[in-house]
Amino acid sequence: MSTAHSRLWPTVAICGTAVAFDAYDLVAYGTTLSELRTEWGLNPTQAGLLGSAPLVGMLLGSITAGPLSARFSRFRVFVAAVIWFSVFMTACAFAPGPTWFMVLRFLAGLGMGAVLPLAATITQEAAPTAHRNLVYVIMQSGFPLGGVAAALAGMVLIPNFGWHAVYLVGALPLVTVLPAALLWLDRGHGAAAAGQRVQLLFRPGWQVATLLFWAAAFCAMLFVYGANTWLPALMREAGHGVVSSLGFLLAFNLGAVIGGVGAGWAADRHGSRPVVGVSFLVGAVAVAAFTQLTTDAALLACAAVAGYGAVGTQTLINSWAASAYPADAKVAGVGWALGAGRLGGILGPTLAGAIISLGFATSGPFLLFSVVAVIGGLIAFSLRPPRATVPAAALEPVKTPA
Repeated sequence: MSTAHSRLWPTVAICGTAVAFDAYDLVAYGTTLSELRTEWGLNPTQAGLLGSAPLVGMLLGSITAGPLSARFSRFRVFVAAVIWFSVFMTACAFAPGPTWFMVLRFLAGLGMGAVLPLAATITQEAAPTAHRNLVYVIMQSGFPLGGVAAALAGMVLIPNFGWHAVYLVGALPLVTVLPAALLWLDRGHGAAAAGQRVQLLFRPGWQVATLLFWAAAFCAMLFVYGANTWLPALMREAGHGVVSSLGFLLAFNLGAVIGGVGAGWAADRHGSRPVVGVSFLVGAVAVAAFTQLTTDAALLACAAVAGYGAVGTQTLINSWAASAYPADAKVAGVGWALGAGRLGGILGPTLAGAIISLGFATSGPFLLFSVVAVIGGLIAFSLRPPRATVPAAALEPVKTPA
């Protein structure tokens, strides 16, 4: 067995677990939102802004991951990012009020944003070419699994120990992911400094594809973070108890795990473009159905399908970008796509909160997510990255006006 093969599944497990805790930290807010609104007297607009705070940090973390990894190596930045977000996530449990909570969530977001593009690139480089999408989606399934863990933690911890306990779980990466990364991850995952310049994403032939990657990620993350933030609270307001309402969040993320793995298998065989496009449209139909259905069974089924259409689709976009860009621009390509996506993630909770404040809590947020998913599907069907990848050394650098 080759060294590369022997490291593949440990690498997938470490990166996937890091991404799972990354997602746990984000989704934890959705599980505790009703309790925070009650304790701190938050209105829907304020609650949406608090939900967007870590996404602002993730935007900055995503776009700085490339330059930092060029200087310090991917391994060192990955380890530092895990430590960073774990410390600040745990500190959220001790926040005395919404202002400090928002600051701590923003700081945690810096580390969370850096983890995702680094995990994507490390996994893509370790995976065999023939199964790259499937291996990547298996790793990235850590994201919805983290959402599942956050929903389960809320069901168990909130009734018995209060919302603070949900955030204390954020310390676990320090004793799980960190030792495993130090033991197993390849320290040779460096990156050429030239490969982290955003200009490389706009070299000849790539301008339109890069912008469409950014737009697709924007739509997917608006859907993902808007739904993960507001779904439990909307179900609570519809009359469900704390455990029942978190069950919808659980279904949403379980659907993303199961559907995402199937979609990764399909993308390896049929290409990413049709699978991403169809996945967006499936999510649009499922989330729109929330405005018409009334039985719990039907709503749970729609939540699962919507989770696949949101989280599963974003996972596929990450894999598509990581495999499409030339080797010298992979971290920058994924990082900037995630950064652009974070703008959608920032807007999602805030915009949904504003719609709820206007009195459209029953259907407004769901229709918003549906329309955005349709737009995302149209973008995906239009996205055609160049087939040939040319080394950076063979290209003239992109010149900027003097």
